[in-house]
Amino acid sequence: MAVGQSDVALGHYSPGARASIGIDKILNFILFCTVTTSFIAFIEPSPHDVMMLVLLFTCVIARIPFDRRLAPLLVLIIIWLIGGAFSLMEVAGKTEIHPTLHQIPTQYFATSIYMCLATLTFACLVSDGNPTRLLIIRRASILSAMISTAAGYAGFFHLVPGAATLFLEYARVSGTFKDPNVYGPFLILPIVLLMVGFLTQRVTAVGLTIAAFLSGGLFLSFSRGAWVHLAVSAVIAAILCFLTAPNTKQRTRIVGFAILTTFAMAIALVALLSISSVHDMFVERAKVLQPYDSAGSGGRFSLQQLALGQILDHPNGMGPYGFSDATIGGQQHNVYLQVFLVYGWLGGAAYLAMIFATITTGLRCVFQRTPWQTYLIAAYGTCIGEIGEGIIIDTDHWRHFFLVLGLVWGLSVATINWQYRQVSREQVSTRLMPHNNAAATLP
Repeated sequence: MAVGQSDVALGHYSPGARASIGIDKILNFILFCTVTTSFIAFIEPSPHDVMMLVLLFTCVIARIPFDRRLAPLLVLIIIWLIGGAFSLMEVAGKTEIHPTLHQIPTQYFATSIYMCLATLTFACLVSDGNPTRLLIIRRASILSAMISTAAGYAGFFHLVPGAATLFLEYARVSGTFKDPNVYGPFLILPIVLLMVGFLTQRVTAVGLTIAAFLSGGLFLSFSRGAWVHLAVSAVIAAILCFLTAPNTKQRTRIVGFAILTTFAMAIALVALLSISSVHDMFVERAKVLQPYDSAGSGGRFSLQQLALGQILDHPNGMGPYGFSDATIGGQQHNVYLQVFLVYGWLGGAAYLAMIFATITTGLRCVFQRTPWQTYLIAAYGTCIGEIGEGIIIDTDHWRHFFLVLGLVWGLSVATINWQYRQVSREQVSTRLMPHNNAAATLP
């Protein structure tokens, strides 16, 4: 039972209410720790993974409800995992697929289950539009990104002895991640959250400084996918902010801020390119085709063509790392090919259906004015960018992807419930109106 505001003001708590408030505070603290530790991705299992399990357990203790409107997401996830379980039989008995990978197929499948549980957990936590939890996720994700980016700067500019060895990969900033191509996209949700705040609320010097700090770290990852991902996500979020703005003044403000931001980014880019090491790496990474894209039979494009053929030949999939073993360690670098290779036709179809349902559900809800609309805009823009980046990289085990996926679904459910409550109030008001008018005519 909820505690009324008058009870809170007077300090009249029942023992049950005090326990509920205490559990809620513990849950929020664990949520903050879980999201904050997401920057630790260079070891597996990471502290974030442990905290995620603690968060899941705490949600059960706190009786966080599962909204029935999340059922489509749950069903598609189950089908996806069932496909993966069937495909796992293709590599049964093989404890290690390829010497260079040092991975166990069952471990891969267990990670998939874990990622899906994380998505459902985040979706349930925000499916009521709880403003405190949303603020916690925002602050924790920004703090986590700042820590990882600071480590990346320390390595790139050699600010700390030995930092370059730890936080760079092939002279590119990887921060506290193993791969610059994963580190870069990790920063995009915090950046877009800050940007949406600038567009819809107010611009602060601290906020601008943090956004510039994170954007610089993303640039130094020299990840072309992350660059495009940020551009797509930022443009989508800005367009949604413009279309949902309450008045012309707000729209003018958004356009003005977008122009100033573009100008400022151009100046910052020129300043960064004045550094010789940055300039040389940028020129190299800005090329449309890299050697690994078209390097004969082992190039990205050749492997993708081979993957298409393997998908047609293996309706049940090839199991985790099965395709890598068949190509002597090669990866096709496309998550939509990956899900058919690893999870079979059944799992691949379910994954595509989940992506389609996410896009359409989020688009349906993002235009509804709610207290959490700005969070949904930021999560939706980031999610679309990451869905697009999946064309050039495998994202099916990216922790931050499953976070934004959960946010989009949870906030969409909160919005749908909000709409129904609004309609119910209008219907009740309409039914009562004739009685009120009749009462008003009595002497």
